[in-house]
Amino acid sequence: MKRKKVLCVFGTRPEAIKLAPLIKELKGQRQFTCRVCVTSQHTTLLHDVLRAFRITPHYDLNLMRDNQKLDQLHARVLTTMETVLEKEKPSLVIVQGDTTSAFCAALAAFYKKIPLAHIEAGLRSFDKYLPFPEEINRRLISVMTDFHFCPTVQARTNLRNEGVAAKSLFVVGNTVLDALRLISSKKKRFSYGPLQKFCGGKEVILVTLHRRETWGKHLEMICRTLKRLAADFDDYRFVFPVHPNPKVNKTVRRLLGKDKRFFICPALTYPDFVLLMNRSYLVLTDSGGVQEEAPSLNKPVVVLRDVTERPEIIKSGAAVLAGTDPEKIARITRKLLSLPQAYRLMTGKKNPYGDGHASQKIVSIIKKAL
Repeated sequence: MKRKKVLCVFGTRPEAIKLAPLIKELKGQRQFTCRVCVTSQHTTLLHDVLRAFRITPHYDLNLMRDNQKLDQLHARVLTTMETVLEKEKPSLVIVQGDTTSAFCAALAAFYKKIPLAHIEAGLRSFDKYLPFPEEINRRLISVMTDFHFCPTVQARTNLRNEGVAAKSLFVVGNTVLDALRLISSKKKRFSYGPLQKFCGGKEVILVTLHRRETWGKHLEMICRTLKRLAADFDDYRFVFPVHPNPKVNKTVRRLLGKDKRFFICPALTYPDFVLLMNRSYLVLTDSGGVQEEAPSLNKPVVVLRDVTERPEIIKSGAAVLAGTDPEKIARITRKLLSLPQAYRLMTGKKNPYGDGHASQKIVSIIKKAL
């Protein structure tokens, strides 16, 4: 039997985390030859994940540039992907999520009339600028996709409402829980030594912020709110792994870097980050992946965004949408830190994103299709 060639394309840390379990599953199948192409839209962050999952890409397009604009990245991905697709001639291209790398790889596959599978299909915020540019990226990817692998029934419904044929829609869960399952049982101590020492005493609150719509005044206001909360709740310490983007890094370090109640560190390896989530009491974040992961570790999540394309986690009660208003963020966080019953109500919820075996389901479906 001739093997079918599958090409997985991604460029950022979240994509790598969510595609790594699927790549490992594909490589374990005799029916497939799995090839991996990274754009390096992220550089260090991406390659840390590849090392953690022991994945060596066949292509590294190395497209990251300092202060790169979206249109410049778009052009680079599209033109370089044509060369890769022409050489490999895959039977299927797989992309994940909603990055510029994912959209441009999908478009390149469409131009070559190569079937496309979209992992984490159907997420919608219904605001084309929130998150920016991800909401439009994922909508456009859906138009070109042949196999929509939806994390939830709601995501499937979103696509049906847009007229996508039911036969191309598959509810499989989210592969991020596969990644969490593979990593969480293996890590007992932090590789980043100073973090091990900082987390050895008081309760820890984990904070992550990186989205474009948060940059600027929103980020400054949130940082000042966190500083007030830290002063009022001295029994807690805040760990803030900072995204390397200078528009985030400089602001966070300027406003919080001298406060001893905050541990400001570089972005962590994925194994260290999973261990940090597991050790945390509470998570404050604007990350989509963290919204999906933390509930599996029984950690309540305060979502620092005005809208979320993951309403299932809010409905489950494991997360609360606080927005970017400082007073609302402070009110919700104070409640969770002051009232044990409010905290307990957000723990022990069933994770709506599946059982950690999405990759197996996806590969089973691809087998039958190809």
